[in-house]
Amino acid sequence: MIYVIATVEIIEGKRGEYLRELKKVIPDVRAETGCLEYGPAGDIATDIPVQAPVNEHVVTIIERWTDIQALKDHLQSPHMKTYREATKSVIRGLGVRILKPL
Repeated sequence: MIYVIATVEIIEGKRGEYLRELKKVIPDVRAETGCLEYGPAGDIATDIPVQAPVNEHVVTIIERWTDIQALKDHLQSPHMKTYREATKSVIRGLGVRILKPL
């Protein structure tokens, strides 16, 4: 099993538009072979001192896949190509971490 933490930085004022497009593709992603978990999350403010500053322009997508090949297949799926095309004008930056349990 692998984890993927995708950090998507959204252009100011475009978060709602981005989330609408993302939510269209979530059912297709969750139906993919090898997908164990896939969903967006956003920062919340707390009084925990070690927490990074809240950034309302970032959407974090938390994913779990059975293996690297399932992730590679996901990235090449037609619905992800459509998603990338639909969201490219509202995304400022993207970071991805691929992790394994220790």
